[in-house]
Amino acid sequence: MSSEAPRWFKSSYSSNGGACLEAADNLAAIRGVVPVRDSKRLEGPVLTFSTDAFSSFVTGVKSGRVSAD
Repeated sequence: MSSEAPRWFKSSYSSNGGACLEAADNLAAIRGVVPVRDSKRLEGPVLTFSTDAFSSFVTGVKSGRVSAD
């Protein structure tokens, strides 16, 4: 198993209003997961989603079937 650390990023669509999530997609190919955290609580909990689940979520948001609000 790789010991590579998550490389966190915010979406370019974030308005810097403080209600942002960060994701670390660099672990998708290595571990098959996408960790997500609250950008205001960097030391807080991290939710980890399978790449399939995260991809389905993003597809749903883009199509309007899932609200990101």
